[in-house]
Amino acid sequence: MDWQGSVGLRTAHCTLVVVDVAGFGRYARTNPNKLRVRQGMYCALERAFGAAGIPWAACRHADLGDGVLVLASAEITKTLFADLLLGALADELAAHNRVHPPQECIRLRLALHAGEVSYDEHGVTGTSILHAHHLVDAPVLKRALADTSAVLAVIASDWFFDEVVRHSERSEAGAYRSVAVAGGEGPAGAWIRLLGAPAAVRSRGLLWAQRDPYA
Repeated sequence: MDWQGSVGLRTAHCTLVVVDVAGFGRYARTNPNKLRVRQGMYCALERAFGAAGIPWAACRHADLGDGVLVLASAEITKTLFADLLLGALADELAAHNRVHPPQECIRLRLALHAGEVSYDEHGVTGTSILHAHHLVDAPVLKRALADTSAVLAVIASDWFFDEVVRHSERSEAGAYRSVAVAGGEGPAGAWIRLLGAPAAVRSRGLLWAQRDPYA
């Protein structure tokens, strides 16, 4: 193969948030259901980011069909993601689920990581992004969510937990448990936390969502 010359890298250090709707493609969801789920996901994210003091408009977003990748610049304090975003997002999901039928109830998996991101004219890439995707798709995270009535399953990379979560007195670091995640270049450490919904929300729709082994 002919050498085409060097590639000039444009990189930046970012906080990475990857979210994925559990069971988005299950057969019981029609296309209108999926559109309302997507609308609800974006509304919940924007409201939660605002409540956490993270400017949604200042972040870069890449739609994933059944989720979204969010990149926040290094200037945005990482503790906001660990301390305030997660609880606010769980509250917003619970509020959405209270007024929607079971097929439109939302349960999210969310990965937290940080690292270098490379930009080109098509978008973004980088090892840190790939690792965040491996985390949010980890079978151990899917099983953890499927076994509970939680509305939000969070997985933080070893780096994010060690450098951000465990040093904050507001992050509820004790609620996380250590897990091993396969993928990428081999097993990696990560930390999982589940955030539940009020009892009134659990009773309508969330048990239906649990029945799908791929949730």
